Amino acid sequence: MPDSVLFFFEVLVGGLLSGTMYSLVALGFVLIYKASAVFNFAQGAMVFFAVLSFVGFMELGLNFWLALPVTIVLMICVGIVTERLVLRPLVGQSEDTLLMATIGLAFVFEGVAQLAWGVNVRGLDLGIADQPIDWLANNADILVSQLDLAAGLVAGIMVIVLSLIFSKTKVGRGLRAVADDNAAALSIGIPLRQILVVVWATAGVVALVAGMMWGARSGVQFALVGVALKAMPVLIIGGFTSVPGVIVGGLIVGVAEKMAEVYVGPFVGGGIEGWLPYVLAVFFLLVRPEGLFGEKIIRRV
Repeated sequence: MPDSVLFFFEVLVGGLLSGTMYSLVALGFVLIYKASAVFNFAQGAMVFFAVLSFVGFMELGLNFWLALPVTIVLMICVGIVTERLVLRPLVGQSEDTLLMATIGLAFVFEGVAQLAWGVNVRGLDLGIADQPIDWLANNADILVSQLDLAAGLVAGIMVIVLSLIFSKTKVGRGLRAVADDNAAALSIGIPLRQILVVVWATAGVVALVAGMMWGARSGVQFALVGVALKAMPVLIIGGFTSVPGVIVGGLIVGVAEKMAEVYVGPFVGGGIEGWLPYVLAVFFLLVRPEGLFGEKIIRRV
C-alpha cells in the first residue's frame, strides 16, 4: 500500500479518535440541555474539578482503583447538590437566568478545585502508553497511539451506553418527556426533581471520565476548562438534544480538523485545527441551525 494512503488512514483514524473524545465532553452538555433546556456553561469547569480531585485523592495516598470510586461518589454528590441548591430554586425562571447561574457555577467549581488541590500542573498515568500500537505499526505500517485508541474506546462505549439508557429505560423515557414539556410531564406523575438529580449526577460522572481521558493526554491543568469550547461545534453540528448527534458531530469535527491541518495547513501557515470547527459550526447555524439530529423548534410570536 502506498505511503500516502497509509498516512491518510493514520490521519483519518486520529481524527475519529479525537472526535469520540469531543463527543464525550459534549455529552455532558446534552444531558443537561435535554432535561432543562439550559446550556450548562459549568461543564468544562466540572471536567477540571473532577479530574483534579481524582489526582488529588491519589496524591493523598489512595491507589487508582480506590481513588476512582471515591471521585465518582464525589461527582454524584456534586451533581445532586448543584441541582438542589442552584437549579431547583430557579425552576420556572427564564432561560437567561438559568444560563447566568451556570456561568457563576463554573467560577465556583474552578475556585473550589484550585483552593482544595492547588494550581500546579499534574500528570496523569492511566497505565496506557502514549506510543504506537505494535501490531498496527508492524503489520500495516499505521501509527495509532495506544492512549488515543483506549480513550476513543472508552468515550465510544460511554456514549453508546448512555444512548441505550436514555432510549430504552424508564428514566430515559421520563427524561424525554421532561425535555418535551415539564408541566405535562409533572401532570402525569413523572418526578421532575428526581429526573434532574439523576441527570446532573450522570453529567458529573461523564465530566470525570472526560477529564481523565484529556488529562492523561495533555496533563491535569486549568486549560482543561477550555475543552468545553471544543464541544460547542460538536453540539451545533449534531444537535443540542441528540445523544446520537453528539457522536456524529464529534466524528465530523475530529476528522475535519485533522484532515485540514495536515493537508491544507502547510499552505496557509497552519493553525487550522484551532478554528475550522467553529467555521463548520457557523455554516450549520446558517443552513441547519437545529443540527443534523436536533429537533426543529417552532416559536409562535
